[in-house]
Order: sequence, then structure tokens, then C-alpha cells
Amino acid sequence: MEPIFFYSSLSIIVCVFISLKLFGRRRYPNLPPSPSLSLPILGHLHLLKPPIHRTFHRLSQKHGPIISLWFGSRRVVIISSLSAVQECFTKNDIVLANRPPTLLSKHFGYNQTTLVAAPYGDHWRNVRRIGTVEVLSAGRLNSFSEIRKVEVKHLLRKLSRHAEEEEGRFVKVELRSMLFELTFNNIMTMVAGKRYVGNDVANKEEGKEFIEIMDEALSYSGGTNPGEFMPFLKCFGGNGYERKLKKLGRRADLFLQRLIDQHRNKSASESKNTMIDHLLSQQESQPGYYTDEIIKGLILSLLLAGTDTSAVTIEWAMSNLLNHPDALEKARAELDAQLGQERIVDEPDISKLHYLQSIISETLRLYPAAPMLVPHFASDDCIRSEVVG
Repeated sequence: MEPIFFYSSLSIIVCVFISLKLFGRRRYPNLPPSPSLSLPILGHLHLLKPPIHRTFHRLSQKHGPIISLWFGSRRVVIISSLSAVQECFTKNDIVLANRPPTLLSKHFGYNQTTLVAAPYGDHWRNVRRIGTVEVLSAGRLNSFSEIRKVEVKHLLRKLSRHAEEEEGRFVKVELRSMLFELTFNNIMTMVAGKRYVGNDVANKEEGKEFIEIMDEALSYSGGTNPGEFMPFLKCFGGNGYERKLKKLGRRADLFLQRLIDQHRNKSASESKNTMIDHLLSQQESQPGYYTDEIIKGLILSLLLAGTDTSAVTIEWAMSNLLNHPDALEKARAELDAQLGQERIVDEPDISKLHYLQSIISETLRLYPAAPMLVPHFASDDCIRSEVVG
């Protein structure tokens, strides 16, 4: 019995010591309201139930639009007030321009150097300039309009084949996978000049490998590992999550480097009209600003931000239209009146389709693809009229 008593007592002492180290925190006199039930070590983590944005909504209804929580050893401020958000990103925009360091941004985001994860500073300004001027400028996007049109036609042909197989009867289709194929191929054709998903893909194994990498990355981006907030868990073997991220990061890096090298080694006669080709041409004159890592990070940022989010938003729009046939009929009537029935919608037509624009805006309002913004990290105390955060 004595050894059991000794080890039990030792465990309790260690837990108390860790609690004191983690929760013997500096006191801030003007923090936003906080739920009273904060547990040692866990803080308020025990209150979080999926979906997490609804948990935050319930807490804000009880404690106000600005609340402070402890996620393990990390203090977090949740803001659900429009005026407070506007103040954060006007008066305190520089202080709140950083992102919190995470294991995902470390091992999958090139040590927090991508456009999404980079801290505010010279590197972030350089990556932002490249993204704004060289990748997402109106001229660059317009130059890829034909690619987007081709991908939409691929989707329509696929839907048409489903209908033909059922000889004109109503057909149940699984839209999400088709929409993911649309958005993923759209981005990758602009980036690398080839499609990766679909029956007509040249190298199915290559496409399968990349889809697996991105699926795994998207699964990690939607959640957080407890070790992020309780680092001491590593002492108890809680680093399996980090090992998986390291492996995933290596796989993604090898794949993207191979892709860049393929474009770098193109012959003079081959077409060089992709995003990678354009950035590599800039690399020749400004190698310090257009490194391979920056190019790979931009590709990852585009895919993570633009594939699943766009697919989910389109799916919600279609679901809402099917559940509101009157709105669907109005949208169809507008299309017939403005374009007729002899051709599909083209991007320049959007400005004439006001009801369709309203459908898109209402879908984004009711069902945002990401119900919470990407977290921000305060580099200093930021002072508000009622709150010190």
C-alpha cells in the first residue's frame, strides 16, 4: 500500500504545482466578463461543445458580446459585437494583426510564414504584396476566366450524364463531392495548368495523393488539439497529433516542390501561363522575394481558403433554393429574361443578375462557410473604452 500512497501523493503534488504555475496568472483589472466555472489546468475548455460557434453564442447571450475565457493556460477573448469588431480592426488593427502560433501553422504552414499565418512585419507585407499583385489582381484573375468557364462546363456535363442514365427521371446527386471537384480543379488548373480530380485526369495516382493530403489538412484546420493550450501534455505522450502534422507537412512539401520543379524544367516550347510559371519568372529577377517556400505557401493558402469554403457555400445556396421554390422560380425567371435559354451564365453577366446576387449575399449571411473568423493574436495590451484585452 505504501508505494501506491507515495505515487498517488506525488501525482497530486505535481498536479497542484502545475496548476499554480499555469493559473497563478497576472491579474488584469478590466477584463471582459467571464464564466465563473474555470477549472484548474482546463480553464473553460470543459464548457466547449461542438459546434463551437453555438457554444460561444450561448455564452455571449449570458455574459455579453465580449467575453474572456481561459483555454488551458491561454487567455482568449471572444467578440460577437459588430461595433467591437470594427474597433478592433480600426483603432487596434496593428496590435491585432498577428495570428496565434499553432502546430498546424508551424508544420504545415512553413513555420508560420504563409499569407494566412505569418505575423505582422516585413515578411507578411511581402507575401501580401505578392498575393495581391501577382496572384489575385483583377488582371490575373481575368486571364484565368476561361479556365473557370471550362470547369463549370465539366460540372454541367457530369450532372447531365446523371440525368441521362435515369432516362429523364429526377435523379438524386451528391453535390458536395462534385462542387469540391469543381473548386479544387479550378484552383489547381490556374496554379499548375492541370486538373487533379475527375474521370479524365491524366495521372490519377498523383491526383489521389494530393487530394488525400488536402483532405487531411482540412480535417486538422477545423479543430484544435488540447496540447495547444496545455503544453505539459507532451510529457505524458500527448504529441501524436504533432507527429501526424510533421508527416503531413513533409508529404505536402515534397509534392509541391516536385510540382514547382516540373514547371522550372519546362522546355521553351511549352506553355507557361500558370501561376507557378509567373512566380518562377519573378523569382529569376527577385530570388529573395519569390522563394520556393513562399510559392508553396501561396498554393496551400489558396487551396485551404478557396476549395471547401466555396463548395460548402454553393451547396447551401442550392439547398436554400430547393427549399424555397418561389425564390428558385424568381432566379430562373431572371436568367431567362436577361440571358435566354440558349447559353450558360458567363462572369460578365453577373452584374445584370441582381436577384442572383441577392441570393449569394443572403447565403453568405445566413450560412457563412466559416462561422468564426481566423483567430487574431494581440502583440500588446489593446485598450478599449470598456475593456482592456
